[in-house]
Amino acid sequence: MRRVHVGNALSAFGLGFTVPYLYVYVAQVRNLGAVTAGLVLAVFAVAALVVLPFAGRAIVRRGPLPVLLASLVTAAVGALSLGLASGASAVLLSAALLGAGQAVMQPALATMIVDCSTAETRSRAFAMQFFLQNLGLGVGGLIGGHLVDTSRAMSFTLLFAIEAAMFLLLVGVMATVRMPRAPKLDDAAPQGGKASWKQLLENRAMVQLCVLGFVLFFACYGQFESGLSAYGVEAAGIAPSTLGTALAANTAVIVVAQFAVLRFVERKKRTRVIASVGLIWAVAWAAAAYAGLGHGSRAMATATFISTYGLFGLGEALLSPTVAPLVADLAPTGLAGQYNSAFALVKQLALAVGPAIGGPLAASLPGPYVVTFLLCSLGITVLALRLGRHLTPAQDQPSAKSRVVTQGTAALSERAEVSPSGV
Repeated sequence: MRRVHVGNALSAFGLGFTVPYLYVYVAQVRNLGAVTAGLVLAVFAVAALVVLPFAGRAIVRRGPLPVLLASLVTAAVGALSLGLASGASAVLLSAALLGAGQAVMQPALATMIVDCSTAETRSRAFAMQFFLQNLGLGVGGLIGGHLVDTSRAMSFTLLFAIEAAMFLLLVGVMATVRMPRAPKLDDAAPQGGKASWKQLLENRAMVQLCVLGFVLFFACYGQFESGLSAYGVEAAGIAPSTLGTALAANTAVIVVAQFAVLRFVERKKRTRVIASVGLIWAVAWAAAAYAGLGHGSRAMATATFISTYGLFGLGEALLSPTVAPLVADLAPTGLAGQYNSAFALVKQLALAVGPAIGGPLAASLPGPYVVTFLLCSLGITVLALRLGRHLTPAQDQPSAKSRVVTQGTAALSERAEVSPSGV
């Protein structure tokens, strides 16, 4: 498990070097224009949507480790090629390789965490993953910001080379991992490729979780880099540099709150925790409404807007030990990889649709924009409570099951002490 967590940290650290600067690199440093830069971002999403359905099948058949190693090599080639590319075609092809590799890493690493954990330890394991991912992205972005120079293309080439090196270093680390034997498709209940997808779609709880996941990612992550940023600059009138401060506040809240909220999360039903996230995010959107529409001072608007990102971070800290373990617990034996990939596919769809809708709406109709996403947040609460009706007690609150087992064991021990003969 330690090496899996190191893998999460290294992959996020590598991505942090380039993700914040990709648009500037393509549009300004390589002089390919805003249209090509937008196409590059779209290629990332399209590549993920293309490969993820096949990734789940591969993880189920071959196991997560070989799939992870292949995705890391693909991403390393894509990153290095992107740093050296100068024409539009080469940039788009390199972005497709990087996007495909990056997309497959997520369900592969998530499945490795599932295979290395139990239902009782899974929430803490995924919380650690999310913590390390945010820390790696933040540190990588911070270091990368001190290395880039828009007047020197080689400074960006260095960033992409470092990213590729991180992926290859991760190949070396992961190649030494010895995974516990997990049931594969051939060992599990006999399911073909189409049959396993049919089984997933017939799992009512999983379908509802996917709908809930789409709204979660659409209403939060899908707005960070487009709609919410445009709203802050256009409606709230904050300085563009404040966006960086707001993102830093988001990361800081996640890093500080992640393990502080674990004890709370483990004592509550998962669906109740997700429902509370919807309420927290509704407050966040209400704060955004005040920042942009409240006609207060610019300092107050700036402080309120930053608090919006902080509240989103608190919700994310509550979700990380909740949603991913729930996906794993809903998966039948041997199909965790397919379920993780399906949920990753839903996430990518939301991240593709979110900016496309949020960006133009925030820039032209800021009032309806915040009202729409405030209602989406309240919808998260409703969907989460409905999902709870279709979960078993063990799926909704694994800690309750472990407490029952522990109490039962303790009672048997006491009886054995009183009557050693067992009579």
